[in-house]
Amino acid sequence: MASRDVAERARYLRESLHEHNHRYFVLDAPSISDAAYDALLRELIQIESEHPELVTPDSPTQRVGAPPLAAFETVRHRVPMMSLANAFDEDELRAFDQRVRRALEDDAVEYVAELKIDGVAITLSYEDGLFTRGATRGDGVEGEDVTQNLRTVGSIPMRLNRPYTLDVRGEVFMSKAGFSALNERREAEGSPLFANPRNASAGSLRQLDPQVTAGRPLDGFFYQIGFIDEATFDEARPQTHWESLELLRTLGLKVNPNATLCHDIEAVIEYCRKWSEERPELPYEIDGVVVKVNRLAAHERLGATAKTPRWATAYKFPAEQAVTVVEEIGVNVGRTGAVTPMAFLRPVRVAGTTVSRATLHNEDFIRQKDIRIGDTVVIQKAGDIIPEVVRVDLAKRTGDERIFTMPTECPDCGGLVVRPEGEAVARCVNSECPAQLVEGLVHFASRAAMDIEGLGPAVATALVEKGYVRNVADLYRLTMEQIAGLERMGEKSASNLLAALETSKERGFARLLYALGVRHVGAGTAAALAEHFGSMEALMRSDVEQLESVPDVGPKVAESVVAYFSEPQNQRLVRELGEAGVRLMEEASVAEGPKPLEGKRFVLTGTLAGMSRSEAEEKIRALGGLTSGSVSRKTDYVVVGENPGSKAEKARDLGVAIIDEAELSALLDEKE
Repeated sequence: MASRDVAERARYLRESLHEHNHRYFVLDAPSISDAAYDALLRELIQIESEHPELVTPDSPTQRVGAPPLAAFETVRHRVPMMSLANAFDEDELRAFDQRVRRALEDDAVEYVAELKIDGVAITLSYEDGLFTRGATRGDGVEGEDVTQNLRTVGSIPMRLNRPYTLDVRGEVFMSKAGFSALNERREAEGSPLFANPRNASAGSLRQLDPQVTAGRPLDGFFYQIGFIDEATFDEARPQTHWESLELLRTLGLKVNPNATLCHDIEAVIEYCRKWSEERPELPYEIDGVVVKVNRLAAHERLGATAKTPRWATAYKFPAEQAVTVVEEIGVNVGRTGAVTPMAFLRPVRVAGTTVSRATLHNEDFIRQKDIRIGDTVVIQKAGDIIPEVVRVDLAKRTGDERIFTMPTECPDCGGLVVRPEGEAVARCVNSECPAQLVEGLVHFASRAAMDIEGLGPAVATALVEKGYVRNVADLYRLTMEQIAGLERMGEKSASNLLAALETSKERGFARLLYALGVRHVGAGTAAALAEHFGSMEALMRSDVEQLESVPDVGPKVAESVVAYFSEPQNQRLVRELGEAGVRLMEEASVAEGPKPLEGKRFVLTGTLAGMSRSEAEEKIRALGGLTSGSVSRKTDYVVVGENPGSKAEKARDLGVAIIDEAELSALLDEKE
């Protein structure tokens, strides 16, 4: 039993460390050096190790002490976490204002404008002031319990400054500097790089080992109270959203300092203009502005649709553009042999990352835009993700620019490059091309396919170069010695990769079929084929007529499947995968249960805010619906997200029903 002096010392250390954490992570005003802080923490660790009875749930030592999880549990939010409707220009903001004022019968509506942090939405639950649970947004009704990982985030207080029971909404993110440092470290380790800070934040928060999360530079801002237990609340409840933000600060939570109170929509628009221009100067990424009606009583009156509140909207910034120079044009050979032109650019920062290359799609794209080596070009990230060339600045031409010519030989294997008549894409016809193998391995390991974490481009390239892997079945023959011997790999990384490979064996027939990379067979088509045939063996025996009897499978897909499985090496590959223990059948449960969307065909286009495209497609298929990558007269619904492509236009031309993400969610909720 600890003496009174030791217990008092532990209490003093906890209080001191809480205060220093708050000053460092929330106020950005540390009052002691890192070394002095570490000394206090080490002393507390020593006391608690000798006297475990002194450990409290909110002790600073508990931020990284949890054991790894087997999986995340599901949490039901006390109040649903709704997604926001979007406004893409100033006219849409004014239209939002008109709807609000008309509904409230009030011409003097105040708004709060806040920066829309590009991170991961979370809810924190506090019971009597102590942090008890944290969850991701998930589908808005249920999310994943990531409590142990959130304990490692320094800006999340383990104890509030008041003993209140409440839920707080916020965003976990990664600063630009932290993201760059993390990717530099991963590159040195030979690990796959994160595409952007948002992906890095999401990946860090979903680690099963909290100690991995603790090593990631995560931060957080908090912007809303989702639930309050009135019995624990001993002060006047906020009447406005602006007062709510002040309460969050008082409780010790980190609130973005750039939020502002706007007396009308024109002030909101000025705020949006300001941050659209100044966003590159921020130390973190934003992708827009969130606009909320200030009076909380008005929130009740305005209400919500099935998925979005009527008292708030998200103004999305236009795709960020930058000017740079095309220093060279090369080609990339994909897993299907597609030879894609690639612009190598003078490095330039755009939408949060440094861009040094951009896809040029195909030879026709280059000719249409008249892109030449040496040109000054405007680039942007399509949907803030894929770098693309928007246009050439012809006024900057000097006459020294060079016209690009597509190669006739594959740069990776020397095989013949041909462009089939009627197609836009040129292809390497050598089936043993090493570039195709590397790209095929990366696709095989991707999340929507076999989801093999740790098998990225760098590792795939090293495995091929060493001669360890000649096809995807060889992945399941790899040894600890082979993987650990790769450059920038070690025993821990090798052990993790072997475990991921073992887990992937149970992904099932549908995901394996998609992973094999059969031409024209996307994830949706693979799921339809798996449900119809039940096993890889039955699919391999099928003919074109049988395949065309499957909904959403046309002649092109049927012929491609038959051609793929008629090749002896592909038949051998499937046998080798089965011998390695990879499951070649779909579980019966996939086809069980009610199918209220049976026969309905969906096409998804654009970026969804509340779920990934693959998650949406899985939900549709679970209810019996079909998903496809192309729009036809047989399509029942086209689901349009942000930055939709030509599929939305084709749907309008064909008279196909177009719905947004909120309408899709409502439809899925109704049918579940």
